[in-house]
Amino acid sequence: MSKRIKTNYPGVFYRKARRIGGRGTERVYYIVFKKNGKVHEEKVGRQYADAMTPAQAAHMRSGRIEGKRLSPKELRELQERQRWAAANKWTIDRLWDNYRRQRGDYSTLRTDKSNYKHLKRKFGDKEPKEIIQRDVDLLRLSLSRRKKPQTVKHVLQLLKRIINFGVNKGMCKGLNFKIEMPKVHNLKTEDLTRGQLRRLFEAIDKDEDIQAANILRMALFTGMRRGELFKLRWDDIDFERGFIRLRAPKGGPDQRIPLNEEARGILENHPRSDGPYIFPGRDGRQRTEMRGPVNRIRNRAKLPEDFRPFHGLRHVYASMMASSGQVDMYTLQKLLTHKSPQMTQRYAHLRDETLKRASDLAGSLVAEAVKGKKKQNIVRRGKDKDKQLSLFQG
Repeated sequence: MSKRIKTNYPGVFYRKARRIGGRGTERVYYIVFKKNGKVHEEKVGRQYADAMTPAQAAHMRSGRIEGKRLSPKELRELQERQRWAAANKWTIDRLWDNYRRQRGDYSTLRTDKSNYKHLKRKFGDKEPKEIIQRDVDLLRLSLSRRKKPQTVKHVLQLLKRIINFGVNKGMCKGLNFKIEMPKVHNLKTEDLTRGQLRRLFEAIDKDEDIQAANILRMALFTGMRRGELFKLRWDDIDFERGFIRLRAPKGGPDQRIPLNEEARGILENHPRSDGPYIFPGRDGRQRTEMRGPVNRIRNRAKLPEDFRPFHGLRHVYASMMASSGQVDMYTLQKLLTHKSPQMTQRYAHLRDETLKRASDLAGSLVAEAVKGKKKQNIVRRGKDKDKQLSLFQG
């Protein structure tokens, strides 16, 4: 080791060493100071590689003595702790990446990606424990000025799902407050008139895309959701017993619904591909979208632009069942695979109207029967009275 060479600054010296990245030598500066009764000697930097000067070394020495500056070793340890903390910090961004990766290519992924943009700006680099209620309230108010209540609700529900995912996986702690959801009053029950339904089937029959045509027919005849139809496989169809297996409807357990004759006829005549899916997507994989073809059929049928083909036909199916007066709400709930009766209750008024018409008809029939019977009694009593008078006169 080369000898110490003093500088004009107390406690600062250097040694000469081979220059890094060049020819010749360069100075390597050190500082010496006493702290807590102990003498410390520390290397602080090289003349060229670190652009170190005696003045900078003296400044660093003052910081070490006053406790305002860390030693190189302490700095390395701090940086290592920070790297470790960053690697083990479950931010909303990181939780979202894991949530999306574990769920795979699910039906609402496209919508979730769009909604996550609002969360990323506000909470992306934060851990759930760093989020306070005021931050969420401000996000809700900000979105409410630009977005519909349903969109705001979907954004906040996504935040809730991401955090719940992290909690369930043991990655993070949950929020210490409840997220307040906006009130949404858009329980729209879409329906079609007989004329609209006839035009829709004419457009379906004329369309050359057999996949789009048959998936819309299945939506109407079974009431299945779009995601359920996209996930439908040939081995989900029990032609022998007459049932359709629904894979994880709305994220719940598998369920089954009856395979009616109309749906059976569609599937028996539907073309089969080499893959497992009945309505396959690109390269035989599970389908994730069919917006273009079904909107084309909707437009050719001259249906309203806000009529959502898959969602709307599910409503048409449910409305027809409810208004028939032959299906009770519990049965309809099971056919629609609703988790709670509250969702099915939106169709209760259709059943009630049917029952009311039936009740009115019953009342009319009874009144007519009673009226006819009363008329007969009057005639009979009149004849009996005439008979009695004739007896008295005789």
